[in-house]
Amino acid sequence: MQTALFLSQLLNGLLDGFYYLLIALGLSLIFSLGGIVNLAHGAFFAVGAYMAIVLTPYLGFFGAVIVGPLVVAAMGIVVERLLFARFYRIDPLYSLLLTFGLAMVLEQSMRWIFGSAPLAYSIPDALRGQIFMGEFIYSRYRLFTIAVAIIAIGLLWLLLNRTAFGRIVRAGIQNPDILGTLGISLRPYLSAVAAIGIGLAGLAGILMAPIQPVHPAMGAEVLVAAFVVVVIGGLGSFWGVVLAAILVGLVKGFMAAIDLTSWSLASIYLLMFIVLLVRPRGLMGERILRFE
Repeated sequence: MQTALFLSQLLNGLLDGFYYLLIALGLSLIFSLGGIVNLAHGAFFAVGAYMAIVLTPYLGFFGAVIVGPLVVAAMGIVVERLLFARFYRIDPLYSLLLTFGLAMVLEQSMRWIFGSAPLAYSIPDALRGQIFMGEFIYSRYRLFTIAVAIIAIGLLWLLLNRTAFGRIVRAGIQNPDILGTLGISLRPYLSAVAAIGIGLAGLAGILMAPIQPVHPAMGAEVLVAAFVVVVIGGLGSFWGVVLAAILVGLVKGFMAAIDLTSWSLASIYLLMFIVLLVRPRGLMGERILRFE
C-alpha cells in the first residue's frame, strides 16, 4: 500500500509538472521570438480557469476545454497587437514592466467581475471516480488532464518541427535579420506565437479549475514555477523545457511522497540552483545570436 501511495504522489507531482509545462512553453516561445518577458502569463492562466466556469453552462466541460483556450488565444492576439508590438525592439526590462502592469489589470478585472472569493468548479460527471490497478488508485480526471496536456504538447512539437510555420519561427528565434533579407515579415508569426503561448496558459487554467479553487490571484505561484522550468530547461529548447517540467514535477511529487510537502517549492529552487551551477544555459539551452 505504501508503494501505491508513493507512486500516486509522484504522479500528482508529474501532473503539476505538465501544468507548468503548458505555461512554460508559451513563456519560452514568446520571449525567444519577441524578447517579451510576459509576467501576465499567470493572469491568463487564471482567465482560462474562469473561462471554464463561464462556458461550461453553455458548452459543457468538454466544449469549454476546446473553446476556452481559443478565447484566451484571441485575447493574446489583441494584447500582442496593441501592447507587445511596441516593445520588440527595446530593452526587455520595459516589457517586464508592461506585462507586470497588464497582470495587475487582468487580476483586478477578474476580481471586479467575479469577486475575490474563491469559486468552486466540480469535476464533470463523465470523469469522476478512480482508476484501480491492483493497490494503485488514481483519479480519472487527473489521468485525463495528463493525457490532454501530452496531446497539446505533441501538437505543438509537430507545428514547430514539421511545418513551414515552425521553420520560420525557429529561424526567427535564432536570427530574424536573415528572414528580413529574404523578405519574410515576422509580424504575423509574432501574433501567432503570442496566441499559441497564451492559449496554452488558458488551457492549463481550464484543466486546473476542477482541482483547485478558482480565484483572481491563482496564477502567481504557477507563474513562478513556470519561470523556473524555463530557466532549468534552457531558453530556445523545446525538449529542454519538457525535461525540466518533468524533473520539477517529479521532485515536487517526491517531496510530497516523503511527507515534506512544505519543502516542495524550495526543492525546485534548489534544483534550479544546481542545474545553473553545472550548465548556466540550462539543461538543453541553445545559443540565440540576437541575445548575445
